[in-house]
Amino acid sequence: MRQFPVVTILLAATMLGGTPALAQSNVEGRVGRLESEMRAVQRKVFPGGAGAYVEPDNVAARPQAVIPGTPAASPVADLTARVDSLEAQLRQMTGQVETNQHRIDVLEGRLRTIETNAAARAADTPPAAAPGAFGGAGEARTLEEQAGDRPAPANPRPSVSRPSPDAAAPTMANPTRAAAVAGDTQRTTQVASVERPETGDPVEDTYLYGYRLWTAKRYAEAETQFKTVTTKYPKHKRASYAQNLLGRSYLEDGKPSLASLAFYDSYKTWPDGDRAPESLFYLAQALVKLDKPAAQVCKVYTELQRTYGAKVDADPKMKAGVAKGRAASNCS
Repeated sequence: MRQFPVVTILLAATMLGGTPALAQSNVEGRVGRLESEMRAVQRKVFPGGAGAYVEPDNVAARPQAVIPGTPAASPVADLTARVDSLEAQLRQMTGQVETNQHRIDVLEGRLRTIETNAAARAADTPPAAAPGAFGGAGEARTLEEQAGDRPAPANPRPSVSRPSPDAAAPTMANPTRAAAVAGDTQRTTQVASVERPETGDPVEDTYLYGYRLWTAKRYAEAETQFKTVTTKYPKHKRASYAQNLLGRSYLEDGKPSLASLAFYDSYKTWPDGDRAPESLFYLAQALVKLDKPAAQVCKVYTELQRTYGAKVDADPKMKAGVAKGRAASNCS
């Protein structure tokens, strides 16, 4: 009977001594499970193996079994190192996720820019050519005659039987378009039928040849001639004429965006040129083709009347065109 209390005390001591071991085992199990889950996540975040989980240095030395009554410093240090390693790996993965998100945002921004530019190019090339504001090439020829131009003669001079071999050379400014023109026999024949002027003045000859190509609706070739005048002879009187007709070529060729740039350059570069008022007028037409706000169109008409009001009033067709355009855009 005296041995019963002793046995009871021994059993209680054994149970109390096993409690730390049981708690330690539960904590290690939870940390081990976290490490296993961390490795699985890292295999998704770092598929190439970069940033792989590394065991802490003292893991290999951690005891496999805890002896009751031994100091708990070593297991606690082991768990602390393992938790620190988990936190470091979590920070690394968080930084990698943020970096990837930034890259995705940059790529999405570039994609939106590409789509916007593609849509703008598609909208800038409609199948039908835009008509001239003054009623087409016939009336435009009248404007040129009023300005002192020499239009193409009704009958070619007998001395010029055919154009020089470089008549089709302007198409080489655009290789893709040149290849299409070279394969189009009818177009080549039409370009060859346009007479090259020979006045002895290279600027006048270049401009008049471009003008004749433009009236024949050979816009690509005409544009090359006009660009030659404006780039090589920017101080010549014909530079204002050439830049204005360059914009007209773009506009009638269904390229209102390029036309608006050409007309604006004509007004800003040659504000005192003979064709500066016409360039502002056609700039308004190009903006209408581009579906720009009416306020922008009205601003161009206002600038035209403020700067060149006398010239507009002296030209009945332009005056009527301005009044019609302002009414269509509800300008005050």
